[in-house]
Amino acid sequence: MGQEQWTDVDAYLVSLLVPSDRVLEETLASSARAGLPAINVAPNQGKLLELLARSHGARRILEIGTLGGYSTIWLARSLDREGVLISLELEELHARVATINIAAAGLDSVVRIVVGPALDSLRAMVERADEPFDFIFIDADKESYPEYFELSVALSRRGTVIVVDNVVREGAVADAASLDPRVNAVRRFLELASRDDRVTGTAVQTVGTKGYDGFALFIVR
Repeated sequence: MGQEQWTDVDAYLVSLLVPSDRVLEETLASSARAGLPAINVAPNQGKLLELLARSHGARRILEIGTLGGYSTIWLARSLDREGVLISLELEELHARVATINIAAAGLDSVVRIVVGPALDSLRAMVERADEPFDFIFIDADKESYPEYFELSVALSRRGTVIVVDNVVREGAVADAASLDPRVNAVRRFLELASRDDRVTGTAVQTVGTKGYDGFALFIVR
């Protein structure tokens, strides 16, 4: 069992449960043409995000890490016309590509991309006492995960769902001796969350087209 089998199973599941979608396929294609890294979520993972946000009845969604807008589109599709999704992106090129993709998906009326360091944007939201979010998806630079998590909780309400991607790092997260700063930051984030009585949550391992990784899910008490 390995990557080939994981990819085959993902392809089978996607063929049955995640129908071909021209808008999302073009989003990936335009991102590739612009030279963006192919680190977007897989189609079935994107669908999972949409289902989680939809089942929670989320009206305000925060995404940390836009890239080309692929996961943004999945999440925005869970919103009604009164909803809003704020996505934070450091790179101007990524934001430009995502803006075009989101407009092509017909979702530019509910999505706002904020360009700049996400920590600065999050701190500004906290200082302004912005309305809390119902659903938060964290998928950006791993070194900032502890701070992203703390600020996300500050921007939450009771019942807010926080999903954090890429927390297993091909199993390296279990290695206390790792010298990888990304692994160590994820470990600090998980340890921080485990001691935070404001949240309850878990983490699961995943395999698929994106390899071996996992995500964490928390609900604010």
